[in-house]
Amino acid sequence: MDLFESMALFVRIAETGSFSAAAKEFNTTQPTASKRIADLESHLSTKLLRRTTRHIKLTDTGKEYYDRCIIILREMEDAEHAIKQLQTSPTGTIKVTTGVAFGTAHILPRLHEFFESYPGLNVILHLTDQQIDLVQEGVDIALRMGNLPDSELSAKLICSSPMITVASPAHIAKYGAPKHPKELSLHPCALYSGREKPRKWRFQENDMEIFVDVQGKFMTNDAAAYRAALLANLGLGVVPLWLVGDLIQTGALVQILDEFSIEALPIHAVYPPGKRISSKVRYFSEFLTEHLNICDNIK
Repeated sequence: MDLFESMALFVRIAETGSFSAAAKEFNTTQPTASKRIADLESHLSTKLLRRTTRHIKLTDTGKEYYDRCIIILREMEDAEHAIKQLQTSPTGTIKVTTGVAFGTAHILPRLHEFFESYPGLNVILHLTDQQIDLVQEGVDIALRMGNLPDSELSAKLICSSPMITVASPAHIAKYGAPKHPKELSLHPCALYSGREKPRKWRFQENDMEIFVDVQGKFMTNDAAAYRAALLANLGLGVVPLWLVGDLIQTGALVQILDEFSIEALPIHAVYPPGKRISSKVRYFSEFLTEHLNICDNIK
């Protein structure tokens, strides 16, 4: 029995709650994974997992063993990466997740340069606008927008994107360009349901905050659809610069109310809990920090 491989398999079964999911990650079958865990339990003379028809749970002994396995496997990974780093450039695969629109517009175009800098690394880019479980999905790093809720996840601020107010030339031709945020109540607005309060927009005038209640017939939770709605004259909107910078440059959208500031949108790199950030993930995070300067580079 390969004890360390069995420990790693046990850890992933505990984290995913599934023999079949963990077996797939280890390129083996579910029966083989079950036998390896049975052999491990026999070796330890104790039960680690409690199996039912619907759930897999850790026994009390299993919880203790899981915590110790995490420490041991982490130390093994650190030792392996340290030796490899001394001998050669980093190698391995990084699984990254982020939103569809952001990943397509700003991560994909930069991967070629990343691969040139780190030819031994591969990237799996999982694009979704849903908040997925990083541990369950085996994700190394997630890029998430906005202020983060309190959680066990560790995070690093990568950059911040300015928020701007925009409208299409056709919208301005029909309704005029508002001179003050309070005039937005007279305009149809495109609404984004990802906001905490989609119909209440906040602006800053000098040292005073301005809250405006806006109305609109269209609302979406998808960033790409929101961008398309602005182009389709479904209303004016408040958007991050990374989403529409290219459209402003071509004149397809026009920035308005630019003298009234809006709180910038933070973009964080988020990591799974209880796991030391590996060197390959640090390389990727540092690359993004350097190249995703929203104010200068993402237009």
